[in-house]
Amino acid sequence: MITLYDYLPSGNGYKVRLLLHQLGIPFKLVQKDLLKGETRTPEFLAINPNGRIPAVDLGDGRLLAESNAILWYFADGTPFLPGDKFERAQVLQWMFFEQYSHEPYVAVARAWLHVFGMNDQRRASIEEKWKGGYAALDVMERHLEGKTYFVGERYSIADIALYAYTHVADEGQFDLSRYPRIQAWLARFAALPRHVTITKDDFA
Repeated sequence: MITLYDYLPSGNGYKVRLLLHQLGIPFKLVQKDLLKGETRTPEFLAINPNGRIPAVDLGDGRLLAESNAILWYFADGTPFLPGDKFERAQVLQWMFFEQYSHEPYVAVARAWLHVFGMNDQRRASIEEKWKGGYAALDVMERHLEGKTYFVGERYSIADIALYAYTHVADEGQFDLSRYPRIQAWLARFAALPRHVTITKDDFA
């Protein structure tokens, strides 16, 4: 059986939990508490030398890390990843956008304010995180004009990647009320079959 190493508040881990559940793939969830340094132990570093979650043990000795790489692996050959070459590249485009232009701002602001707590250094940098996060949300809002989902008018792992931290952006003090298209997209996403919440740990 697949083993997923995760931390429930993590949006990056949530991406994988959500996709596995929607695909109906059974998995064992092993939680690692970031606040206790449980991803920095020698045992976990043998699983992911980068010391981060999520990571998966595929059950046959193969290990895979990085949330969007894991999404791609499990989505390949399913309706969650388009077959068209250009649309597949567009999915990658949005997944790279999420990691480089969205997650470093929206997710980090949320982590500081909602998970790890603030200190002087974070207080000095939070405005920069809000600025970068709103810039990413602006891009998403413009793209969603006249669109249902991010690529090819159907739900894909591009949406999963972006949904993970966008739907809890308010926990980083981002005001989503100014983004009606994003709000409509979030509502559509949450209404999809086999949707689960970010902190759900029972997938029976």
